[in-house]
Amino acid sequence: MTDTLKRIVLASRPDGAPTDDNFRLEDAPLPSPGADEVLIRVHYMSLDPYMRGRMDDAKSYAAPVPIGGTMEAGGVGEVIASQSPDFAVGDFVFGMMGWTTHAVMPAAELRKLDPKLAPPTTALGVLGMPGFTGWYGLNKLGRPKAGETLVVAAATGPVGSMVGQLAKAAGLRAVGIAGGADKCALATDTLGFDACIDHRAYDSASDLRAALADACPDGIDIYFENVGGKVFDAVFPLMNPHGRIPICGVVSWYNAGGKIDSEVPTPTLWRQTLVKFLSINGFIIMNHWDDYPEFLTEIAPKVVTGDIKFLEDVAEGIENAPTAFMGMLRGKNRGKQIVKLI
Repeated sequence: MTDTLKRIVLASRPDGAPTDDNFRLEDAPLPSPGADEVLIRVHYMSLDPYMRGRMDDAKSYAAPVPIGGTMEAGGVGEVIASQSPDFAVGDFVFGMMGWTTHAVMPAAELRKLDPKLAPPTTALGVLGMPGFTGWYGLNKLGRPKAGETLVVAAATGPVGSMVGQLAKAAGLRAVGIAGGADKCALATDTLGFDACIDHRAYDSASDLRAALADACPDGIDIYFENVGGKVFDAVFPLMNPHGRIPICGVVSWYNAGGKIDSEVPTPTLWRQTLVKFLSINGFIIMNHWDDYPEFLTEIAPKVVTGDIKFLEDVAEGIENAPTAFMGMLRGKNRGKQIVKLI
């Protein structure tokens, strides 16, 4: 067994979009587990948009990554040493391990996985935080009803694909928005969306809105917000009375700092929310883990049978994590972005 690990730390805080200079690959001594801890060899790590927010030294729902600190990430891996009666060498586990090849974790912060039931990578995507985010936001906040119309952007990503498939299963018209004709084809042909619009084909929100209006002839009842920007500007005027907007992220604005332009000024936003009786709910999924067992009980069997489909993009090598992360923020991934470490 090696006596060192590799990790990627935050070298500096980005000004706008992250660059290679904001990351540093380091070697470090391999730690030993203490009481009720385990040492894990990380096989796969997750890349998610929320990580961009952790790079800024700004007040938020979670503390920023310190300069020189290991970048945060969920990971799946194999226990290679254990000081816990709950985990044996050879067990596969999920935990917040970070951008690292090895991690020591408290046993209480790990979840045991069964690779025979589903690929371990599903714990990072369709059966992990992103899939749970889509399920919770749609069911608990979107309150879908058969016959309604739902719109979700990043339609082939792990959140959007979950939202769209669940909406279809509940009898809704599901309209996706994605970046590129190939992603739109995946959304309709593989994931079962009724329609998908390529936002890159439209220079303005008004042009995108016209395309959305054609795809949503009865208006929009649920907009699952995970992108913001031009997509929000296009969708919001098409919301029906009593519409619902669950908000789990606004990735298009993460690199903008305080320089955010919108075609929907605040007075219009609030007036339309009032006169259309809209429900707009922001949520951070970490506050709702009590509902995770319900999600897993419902969705895991459907993933196993193929009733819920998922897409994964896998980069190889921890040294390539920054490039994959920056590409994901620009929409280069088609599905859930993962990094394979072994």
